[in-house]
Amino acid sequence: MKIGSVELNTRLALAPMAGVTDLAFRTVCRELSGCYTVSEMVSAKALCYGDKKTPSLLRLGEGERPAAVQIFGCDEPFMEKGAALALERSGADIIDINMGCPVPKVANSGDGSALMRDPDKAARVAAAVVRGAGGKPVTVKFRLGWDKGSINCVEFAKRMEGAGVSAVALHARTKTQMYSGAASWDYIWQVKAAVSIPVIANGDVFSPRDAVRILKLTGADMAMVGRGAFGNPWLLEQCAAALEGRDVPPPPPLDRRMDTAARQFELALAHKGEKIACLEMRKHLAWYLKGVPYASYWKERACKISTPEEFYQVVSGIKRDLSDQPGPGDE
Repeated sequence: MKIGSVELNTRLALAPMAGVTDLAFRTVCRELSGCYTVSEMVSAKALCYGDKKTPSLLRLGEGERPAAVQIFGCDEPFMEKGAALALERSGADIIDINMGCPVPKVANSGDGSALMRDPDKAARVAAAVVRGAGGKPVTVKFRLGWDKGSINCVEFAKRMEGAGVSAVALHARTKTQMYSGAASWDYIWQVKAAVSIPVIANGDVFSPRDAVRILKLTGADMAMVGRGAFGNPWLLEQCAAALEGRDVPPPPPLDRRMDTAARQFELALAHKGEKIACLEMRKHLAWYLKGVPYASYWKERACKISTPEEFYQVVSGIKRDLSDQPGPGDE
């Protein structure tokens, strides 16, 4: 598969998710599966105004290529300049535009999924980013539409292609659905039939079988995994094997899961420092324990971690007390 001039050696992508797919988590997922990765979304305005915290979100991991960085916004001049800055700061191969975020804080400002209510403006924003990207490929991630009564993803995809976008990713839910209900994969098929650029299929990929099915049923070029990877980066490993026709590896034992959590924590420490790494690993560690019987005590301890010493104490306790328990996906 190629996105513009960039060749990808995988048909699997990790979805960009704010507060989740930071450098540490992307690195872990990529090491397991070789998947294509996209940064967390970054405000184009914040980049243009020189916000000190924003550039760190654009940092790519060692060997994280090819990869994309994602920006959001609705003001054409800021998006054009922000695209150039994002690529310059990150060294990424591709720039992605978020036109699908349903969170009220984003959509109520006219950004994210709000752009689907104004395809003309969205096309101008996409064209501005294409200019700012200076020849590097631009992709757009969006949803079915604002709500059930205004599903416009097919026409929207055509507008994006017309604006010079090199690929589109479709999360097969509306903005008002947020993350509820079932994803409507039929619309991905319709988008794929309507455009000549690559289409990335996103929504309800929670198993290796789902990854195979979403490509078979939609004809899409790449499957994108989102929430299914929370605390379960091995889902990417399993999906990659299924898509390549290899034997799907079984879920790892709890000891290995905790070793991977520790690897993620160490990457976060190096990138973000002790305070932020500890705060953010609270939720990640709880996700790693999802589905593990008798884990409530350690989940509670995980939610109070404030030092690296406490993190390692919790991980050691989990290994000691719960290593004989089946984990998520075990028979």
